[in-house]
Amino acid sequence: MTTDQPTRTGAAADGVLVLAGTPIGDLADAPPRLAAELERADVVAAEDTRRLRRLTQGLGVHTSGRVVSYFEGNESQRTPELVEALQDGSRVLLVTDAGMPSVSDPGYRLVAAAVEQDIKVTAVPGPSAVLTALALSGLPVDRFCFEGFLPRKAGERLARLREVAAERRTLVYFEAPHRLDDTLAAMAEVFGADRRAAVCRELTKTYEEVKRGGLGDLAAWAAEGVRGEITVVVEGAPEAGPADLDAAELVRRVRVREEAGERRKEAIAAVAAEAGVPKREVFDAVVAAKNAAEKMP
Repeated sequence: MTTDQPTRTGAAADGVLVLAGTPIGDLADAPPRLAAELERADVVAAEDTRRLRRLTQGLGVHTSGRVVSYFEGNESQRTPELVEALQDGSRVLLVTDAGMPSVSDPGYRLVAAAVEQDIKVTAVPGPSAVLTALALSGLPVDRFCFEGFLPRKAGERLARLREVAAERRTLVYFEAPHRLDDTLAAMAEVFGADRRAAVCRELTKTYEEVKRGGLGDLAAWAAEGVRGEITVVVEGAPEAGPADLDAAELVRRVRVREEAGERRKEAIAAVAAEAGVPKREVFDAVVAAKNAAEKMP
């Protein structure tokens, strides 16, 4: 008689690291394999063991393996211990509070260490705030890049945004609710107040909300206070031709690149290439703007 019930691996088997996606809101979104892996694992490494307990209770499963915490504060110290367990033949399951491990969550160090030791790494695909927000945003989805959390300090945040000011792919960010208004205001300053964006709040939860609009309008909306877990999706920079950019915009783009650390000569060349205009035209616009600023009282 055969059975489909999962069995514990035992130390005789080859070690396997399993990265398991967990629900980002609605528990019903948990992939069916997640319950089986929770019961099967020799070791369950969880970002928050209390959240893990609520997850297993909600799924109606029991973890018979050893449960250990694995979060940002102990990731470096815990990784060698987990690698040793893998080398001894254990099946190690890694789960975070929500979504896929290692994506703005603990896990990268362990995956890298396992790969270095030629240990098998596999995954249980699950819900993703990045892909869910991207799909709901109404913005282009054919090409995108995930930028994670921006720096908390205002100056560092602006510098990071300036690095991608000319990025044409759709941008996806995570943000804390109490910093959302400052982040959107910084984005409006660097990307332009009219750049389209979507703020996705409490995805898959009871109070799910997607607010779409220009960055300037979204910053004003967020200033009133926003709660919940936030994912921000921002439209990529437009492809601009010679007729699309005036002198002021050429100067603004050069300034953004200079503030990000580029030398003026390289910044002018890059902006000219982006706009499809001669470098001399951009250079003249920068010089004219400088002269006008110097003449101001």
